[in-house]
Amino acid sequence: MTPAELSVLPSPQFWRRVSCCLYEQLVLLGVIALTFLVPNLALGVLFGVSLPSWLSFLYLYAVLGLYFVWYWTNSGQTLAMQTWRIRMIDQQGHTLKRRQALLRYLYGSLWVIPCVLLQWAFHLEEWHIIEMLFAVALFFWPLTIYLDRKDPMQRQALSDRFAGTRLVELPKNSVTLS
Repeated sequence: MTPAELSVLPSPQFWRRVSCCLYEQLVLLGVIALTFLVPNLALGVLFGVSLPSWLSFLYLYAVLGLYFVWYWTNSGQTLAMQTWRIRMIDQQGHTLKRRQALLRYLYGSLWVIPCVLLQWAFHLEEWHIIEMLFAVALFFWPLTIYLDRKDPMQRQALSDRFAGTRLVELPKNSVTLS
């Protein structure tokens, strides 16, 4: 599709976004297992070393950032977005440049901040924070599309507004897996 055709497509509705997010989390389990757990298990088993939690967090954040930025700059779609026919474009309908994709990733991960603050304030246990992160990522962050009052057909999440990006729902006949 041309950028002009992409720029007039409607935004995905709330439940399509939630479904895509849920599927994305399943895909990310494989990414994390391959790039995070395997090296950390090898370090632990072979050398008896474990990374400090802050370094593990930064490493994981960087790995996930590479995943999203690479997909958004190459095809505009992660694997889950391809399945749910959602594509990320800039305001003119083009595939994102690396800087814009990185900004979108940074803004898109802002939902972690309230979760960390709540965990710190209430001294939540590990499983509680995981449940809270899951709920916020799946349901509360996508609800920010309802804060966008400009055009009900083009509602965008806060992270998209901040980064100057858009999510569009592709028509059924234009699906091509890359």
